[in-house]
Amino acid sequence: MIVIFTTCGSRKEAERIARALLRERLIACVNMWPVRSVYRFKAKVEQAREWAVLCKTRNALARRLEARLYALHSYDLPVIEQWEVKRTSRGVLKWIAEVTR
Repeated sequence: MIVIFTTCGSRKEAERIARALLRERLIACVNMWPVRSVYRFKAKVEQAREWAVLCKTRNALARRLEARLYALHSYDLPVIEQWEVKRTSRGVLKWIAEVTR
């Protein structure tokens, strides 16, 4: 199991991306929450209200999921990070395998 993390500029965009990935069965679940981001971009310190998006999936789908995120995302340079899950609750790996393809 892995999780893929990104941020979106609005709740609407986060939900649109999440629903597309669920429909395409690239993810089993997504968690979203509002965040305040402060970052340096193009020599300026910026701040923004964003939506964090955490997608749960199988490692075998990582490349396809990343490609879809780039295609669906509105940012010129979206941050798309892959995090390995070392341990999860009982039955989760089976569930993820059953609902993704």
